[in-house]
Amino acid sequence: MGLIKRPTELTVKSTLSALIYGQPGMGKTTLACSAPNPVLFDYDGGIHRVNAAHRVPTVQITSWEETDQVLKSEEIKDFATIVIDTAGKMLSFMDKYIMATNPKMRKADGTLSLQGYGVRKQMFINFVNQVSLMGKSVLFVAHEREEKVGDEKQIRPEIGGSSAGDLIKELDLVGYMEAIGKDRTISFDPCQKFYGKNTCNLQSSIKIPVVINEKGEIVGQNTFMSNIIDTYQKYQTKQTEKSSEYEALMEVIKENIEQVTDVLSANDAVKRLMDFDHIFDSKIQAGMLLNEKCKKLGLKYNKLSNSYEPIAA
Repeated sequence: MGLIKRPTELTVKSTLSALIYGQPGMGKTTLACSAPNPVLFDYDGGIHRVNAAHRVPTVQITSWEETDQVLKSEEIKDFATIVIDTAGKMLSFMDKYIMATNPKMRKADGTLSLQGYGVRKQMFINFVNQVSLMGKSVLFVAHEREEKVGDEKQIRPEIGGSSAGDLIKELDLVGYMEAIGKDRTISFDPCQKFYGKNTCNLQSSIKIPVVINEKGEIVGQNTFMSNIIDTYQKYQTKQTEKSSEYEALMEVIKENIEQVTDVLSANDAVKRLMDFDHIFDSKIQAGMLLNEKCKKLGLKYNKLSNSYEPIAA
């Protein structure tokens, strides 16, 4: 196998990098901790706000160096998902680390220089890649903030200021949590109102099951993100399978077109090719290949009769 892989040869991604954001008190951390076998990296000091029934093993981070220490420790091997709460606070720890190790990247007002933001972006990418290479998923939690664009208000995750868009590019899923009536929902589809990212064909808006009722009683299992990750993995596997089926189908299409030698076999091929269970753009490709072959045979397609006929001399 060469360095360049065909779609059917690609390794199926088994881990997930995602962001969940919304208003405070929406239960974002609890939702994130519903991922498989999670460990919480608490940058925000907010673990006490999570219902005791849904607390998970936690690292109470006080410096960026501790993040590296945990990732290199033997303890981390026991977990399948790393939950970052919050992404904004994690980036703040990165800021302090960058300015402490390289004072030239600190501006007079105590914020990162433009070069410093570039370093932080690469640190974030490296972190996501490192967790993925460890065979673990990573879920970031963030608060929301409003931006005014013209006369419209838009909701964005509170991470990294203007660099939020660059960071989101590195993630597989981005979901916005909101309350609609008494229901909590999460939306992964992007829209004019808020950021979203949906790479596994999830529903536009998903109702989040109630796990704690108004009396504080546990009434359901906290498994929402485990189910989402399972859906993502199955989708990726299915896409690889579809690529294999597509390549096999295109070979059959090409074999059928090779047998076209005259107007009769051309029109017979049209009927056969239209009856195939097409995948992706195979129907379009079949039409283009057949049309190319027919041109070489001196045939043209008549749209009125839906058939090929000889080009008039």
